[in-house]
Amino acid sequence: MMANEPPMSDAGGDAAAELTSDQHAALESRQVDQDRTLASVHALEGALASAAPGREGPWRDSVRAALDVLGVAAAEEERNAAQPDSLLSDIARSQPRLRHRVHGLRAQYRQVRETIAAIRPELDHQATDLDVADLRQRLAWLLTALRHQRARESDLIYAAYYEAFDRDLERDARSEP
Repeated sequence: MMANEPPMSDAGGDAAAELTSDQHAALESRQVDQDRTLASVHALEGALASAAPGREGPWRDSVRAALDVLGVAAAEEERNAAQPDSLLSDIARSQPRLRHRVHGLRAQYRQVRETIAAIRPELDHQATDLDVADLRQRLAWLLTALRHQRARESDLIYAAYYEAFDRDLERDARSEP
């Protein structure tokens, strides 16, 4: 958001017209990030669901590759969310009441990245005693954490929009041409 543009907390009028071009760009950037992360989540789920007994090496390789893609997507999403012109930064700046939720989301981004980094070496190790069930469970927890983080971020954005414009975001989206 540029310094001369109104913050999200300015209320009144048509909500779509009130979003600045920077805010629209931040929304689009967030959507691109989430689409990329979702695609990598699906790829990891597919790799985890493939058969492992008797083919631990190929299974480990496909999970490692999918986790690497997810790691890159999650890091990019975290980096973009931390930018001064990001949607989260705009919310933190313009709506102090929601600032603690922005900080919580940013902490979750770091935790996801750290979890990926902690699991990655296990997939690099070519041990024959790979505990596939345990690894699947821990990666399922990671995927659950990502879904939880996404839901919290969506709730935050909705709360910010509703507070700023006193409008229902979903109803406004349905009424657009």
